[in-house]
Amino acid sequence: MFAVYAKEANFNDPLASVVVGEQPDPVVKEGWVRVKVTHASLNRHDVFTLRGMTSQEEPIPFPMILGNDAAGVLDDGTPVVLYPVMGTDDWKGDETIDPYWHVISELVPGTMADYVAVPKRNALPIPQGLSPLNASLLSTAWLTAYRSLFTKSRLMPGQSLLVQGASGGMATALIQMGRAAGFEVWVTTRNDEGAAIAERLGANRIFRHGDALPRQADAVVDNIGTASWEHSLKSVKRGGVVVINGITTGHLAETNLVRIFVEQIDIRGTIMGTLEEMKAMMQFVIANKITPEVGAVVPMTEAREAIRNMIEGRTRGKTVFTR
Repeated sequence: MFAVYAKEANFNDPLASVVVGEQPDPVVKEGWVRVKVTHASLNRHDVFTLRGMTSQEEPIPFPMILGNDAAGVLDDGTPVVLYPVMGTDDWKGDETIDPYWHVISELVPGTMADYVAVPKRNALPIPQGLSPLNASLLSTAWLTAYRSLFTKSRLMPGQSLLVQGASGGMATALIQMGRAAGFEVWVTTRNDEGAAIAERLGANRIFRHGDALPRQADAVVDNIGTASWEHSLKSVKRGGVVVINGITTGHLAETNLVRIFVEQIDIRGTIMGTLEEMKAMMQFVIANKITPEVGAVVPMTEAREAIRNMIEGRTRGKTVFTR
């Protein structure tokens, strides 16, 4: 079958590992289902895969088909969207803290292909009011953003949220859902294009990266990492929350420990979300009539150039691949 895959780990030149070609059809295990993919979206995780980076002890078994997110149809014609978190079969509770958790495309082939096989619980019927295109981009960036806002940040309507970044898939999800939730949304950006996107999506205030704010925010959500960490810590108020959910500029940063304990700053890490959060997030999107920001819709055959754009920092909103 057709697939976009990483042939091997290449940390220094991840694009060199991308292959647009053929891979074997997925193995459909007992209790699993086969999904014919119609839409799949690009995530920063795909670049991590190409670099050979994983949070799991078990290494990625290359070649590995890329892609965490997708919408498609079951063999019986049912339209479905994929929940990407897998783990122990009998695990109860929060799937993201299962010691053996992983996501599609880490230990099992991903979604950038004609077909993908997943456990039955991971194939959710697409709710009425959500198109396959919009459903296909919700499972990673939007799910992580939803958990950041509604499980981790402790924000209440009217309180201030600082989003580090303005135009990527995570940032646009945070802006759109934050505004729908009634938060006062501030964003930082490096350029006028990002500022224009943030303004169009409803951000209340827009600042350049590193600028001092008029006052400290109730909560900060940071998926940038090293480049923004110092600013994030300075920008949150006493007793506030900093949520870390990504490391696009690196994972090591110096930290002012004095400010954390004297000002009683709550540092909270988060990744992905639970199955119940996935369902709740889709209903939130539908109820608030949110149209997720899509930067590009391209054939999966053109995935290589889209991946190049992400590596080089040119991605705006979400990129969705079609079959």
